[in-house]
Amino acid sequence: MNVYVMLFTAIFFEILGTMLLPASQNFTKIFPTIVLLISYAISFYFLAIVSQKLPLSIVYASWSGVGIFSIAILSYIFYKQTLNWQIILGLFFIVIGVTIVNIFKP
Repeated sequence: MNVYVMLFTAIFFEILGTMLLPASQNFTKIFPTIVLLISYAISFYFLAIVSQKLPLSIVYASWSGVGIFSIAILSYIFYKQTLNWQIILGLFFIVIGVTIVNIFKP
């Protein structure tokens, strides 16, 4: 499997797990809690594999940056959380930062 496919798989499952945190209601709802824990386990499994093939700085910057950006957008859509101009600007900087890190990787 391509290393970047594995990285985006790790990112996808991290986003899924994080989006289920409110649905788990402090881990009192069984189904969202189980899916959340499995999602995090899959995410960290793929993250561990990818960290052996790419520099950790690239892996972590991509994983956390894309995760933060995606969760902010999905929280706006699904949980009706607000996005003011400061948050949007910060998300823009995250995308720029992750892009720069990936373009200039060793």
